[in-house]
Amino acid sequence: NAYQIRRMTRTEKILTITRRLIILSSLGLLGVMIVFGLTLFRGNRFMVSWACFGCGLVGGFVSIQQRIKNFGDEELDLLSQSWFQILLIPVYGGIFSLVLYLGFLSSIVEGPLFPHFAGPAFSQPIPSTQDVAAFFDRTYPAAGSDLAKLLFWSFIAGFSARFVPQILDRAQTRDAKGSNDGVDAK
Repeated sequence: NAYQIRRMTRTEKILTITRRLIILSSLGLLGVMIVFGLTLFRGNRFMVSWACFGCGLVGGFVSIQQRIKNFGDEELDLLSQSWFQILLIPVYGGIFSLVLYLGFLSSIVEGPLFPHFAGPAFSQPIPSTQDVAAFFDRTYPAAGSDLAKLLFWSFIAGFSARFVPQILDRAQTRDAKGSNDGVDAK
C-alpha cells in the first residue's frame, strides 16, 4: 500500500487529499455540531467557543484546499499518506480561532472591525469560581453584527496560519513598549 501511494501521480495525490479533506471536514463539522447542539440543550456552556472552533476548523480545511495545487511533491507525499497530517492543519486553525476569541474577550485585540461582548461583571475584586463560570457561560457577542464579526475572524484565524501568531507578536511588542492599547486593525 505504501509503495502504491509513492507511485501515485501528482493529480492522484491531489485527488486523494481532496477526498480525505471532504471526509474529515464532514466528520469534523458533524462533531462540532453535535457538541454545539449538546451545549445548546444542556445549559449553553461554552457555546460560542464551539462555534469559533468550528469556523476555525472550516477555515483550515478551506486553506488546505486552496493551497493544495501549490504544494511541493514532498508535502503532497506527506498529506497523501497520512490522514493525521490532513487533520492537523485544520485543528491548528480551530485552536488559533479559540486563542483569537480569548484575545477579543480580553480586549487585547480590539477596534471597529472586531467584535464586542456583553457579559456579567465580577462580583468582587478577586473573582470567585462562580464569577469565572458565569463569565464563560454568559458572555456573548453584544449584537448580531458582533457575532458575525466573531465567526468571520474565527474563519480567518483558521484559514491564515500566520494571522494569530502575528497578532500575538504585535501584542508582545506593544506590551514591551509599555502601551496599554489593544491591537487594532491597522
